[in-house]
Amino acid sequence: MSIEIKAPTFPESVADGTVATWHKQPGEACFADDLIVDIETDKVVLEVVAPQDGVLKQIIKGEGETVLSDEVIAMFEAGAAASAAPVAEAASAEAGDADKVGPAARKLIDENKLDVNLIPGSGKNGGITKEDVVSFMKSGAPAAVTSAPAAKAAPAPAAVVVNVAAGERVEKRVPMTRLRATIARRLVEAQQTAAMLTTYNEVNMKPVMELRKQYKELFEKTHNGTRLGFMSFFVKAVTEALKRFPAVNASIDGNDMVYHGYQDIGVAVSTERGLMVPVLRDTDGMSLADVESTIADFGKRGRDGKLGLADMQGGTFTITNGGTFGSLMSTPILNPPQTAILGMHKIQDRPMAIDGQVVILPMMYLALSYDHRMIDGKEAVQFLVTVKSLLEDPARILLDV
Repeated sequence: MSIEIKAPTFPESVADGTVATWHKQPGEACFADDLIVDIETDKVVLEVVAPQDGVLKQIIKGEGETVLSDEVIAMFEAGAAASAAPVAEAASAEAGDADKVGPAARKLIDENKLDVNLIPGSGKNGGITKEDVVSFMKSGAPAAVTSAPAAKAAPAPAAVVVNVAAGERVEKRVPMTRLRATIARRLVEAQQTAAMLTTYNEVNMKPVMELRKQYKELFEKTHNGTRLGFMSFFVKAVTEALKRFPAVNASIDGNDMVYHGYQDIGVAVSTERGLMVPVLRDTDGMSLADVESTIADFGKRGRDGKLGLADMQGGTFTITNGGTFGSLMSTPILNPPQTAILGMHKIQDRPMAIDGQVVILPMMYLALSYDHRMIDGKEAVQFLVTVKSLLEDPARILLDV
């Protein structure tokens, strides 16, 4: 029985998608829920899986082609997996150990000339997945000639240059991904349409660091392994400041100013596909443990490409942390239609004058970029000072003072 494989149903905010990677090829056996193809949209990568056991019969939309919501992209023959198995087994016998290597993993292994015997497999029966190969490459393990017999010498990976003549200048041209192109367009749009201004302050992180040091182990034990980081303190401090300054929590819709009676805070997450901003919902009702566990989940799913559209839609304010990469100071760009974004930075020991004495304190620069059309300078500065005061005396967050 032939079944149409269709692109996912895109939400209203997504017009179309691009076929990123076919994980199965025509004639290849599939089992129910096996990953067949990745569809990349402006925001996330969506996975299409096999509806049941069978064989991928025909690919209608190739890699790089644009697809619409629910458009047919392939034909699938249900119930044909058993008949295709002998073919797969024969191919495996020819390839030696290829029976434990998926097609996507095999492609990466061949392109990078890796020794399949050195790669630990986490799949069924020790099978090697694409993620196993990527992890192996990230680990910095040395590459070796692949174990496939009579394999021709493959060219070196594009990121590695070998035998380059003296003075030769090498370039690599790579098409911009759909997600990266969307990020670029939105950042330029934000700078062109908003009256963006940035105000700075600095915060003494010693009180938060001492509190974290004192309760870190107990916190992790009490909350089932959830680690206490700095981001949860910032989220709670920002939430309280947003309640006091509603304009910073607002957005602009045409000629209307929309004031939100809730706090949904986006947290920027860096992934291999680009910057993503999943949203913490109703942060006023979240505990520190809730914030930390949710952010940890966002980070893991972001690295695995599992963040969904629902995770990133909405948001009334954004926090970005360039300090994780060593940034001492930066000017964050607005995330439209939001009217403000807070930038965290590296914690660095600096000499500070306290009560006439020079004291070395762990200081962090904070940057608040805001849309001056919506927020006056006075409100922006007072908002940032409130965040600073709450972080320098964390008890105020609990006491709501």
